[in-house]
Amino acid sequence: MAKKFKDYYDADCAKLLADKAKLVYPSFDDYGFVSKIVANLDGKEFHQRQDLFVDAFEQYMPKSYPETISIFKKILGPELETTEGMFTFGWWLWPVGRYVERHGVVDFQTSVDFIYELTKRFTGEFAMRPLIEKYPKKAMAIVLTWSKDPNVHVRRLASECMRPRLPWAKKSFAALADFERYKEVLTNLNTAPEKFVQKSVGNNLNDLMKDDPAWAKEIISEWQTNNPSKETLWIIKHGLRSERKG
Repeated sequence: MAKKFKDYYDADCAKLLADKAKLVYPSFDDYGFVSKIVANLDGKEFHQRQDLFVDAFEQYMPKSYPETISIFKKILGPELETTEGMFTFGWWLWPVGRYVERHGVVDFQTSVDFIYELTKRFTGEFAMRPLIEKYPKKAMAIVLTWSKDPNVHVRRLASECMRPRLPWAKKSFAALADFERYKEVLTNLNTAPEKFVQKSVGNNLNDLMKDDPAWAKEIISEWQTNNPSKETLWIIKHGLRSERKG
């Protein structure tokens, strides 16, 4: 039987994270951390397991959020070299992102700096969403700069963190409160050569078509009048797929 995704976040994952933390934070109670997680794993579904790891971080990491983030930065490891590998190599970082998702709003700059690094190894869209909710103008200004970043994972994050209907996350329309900037981010990405980024932009449009089709069509119309590239045309097609099915 194939292993369910939730089952990767088990005693072995707890031990992996504990060993990494202990190397850079010698006073870390690795035994207590692992024991707390293992004792409560039974019957837990995916998000419950993530929260169990975060609860353990809260107990055994420093009480200072910036200090904990500085420890996390030291265990991130090398950046992904291709668009592949997010879940192959970075899957163990999901609980770290979940910690930032829960606590990140307490320190905006520390959080966005860390999310920028995290997404080069795993993904940062879930951690970024509470910041967009809490600080929409400041956060969207950061997202706009990310849409022009040299790193493909950062550019994808710029689109993905804004999605109104991001899978495995609650609906969020906070990014749309600054629609002009939202549109500018997607426009910056609409000629991306990487399918990885194209899919994210198309998914954004597809989400928007379900909730505010007029805004989605405004974006698409502007792109269509500006000699769209083959990449842009693919994104538009991907963004309109739900409408075609309807």
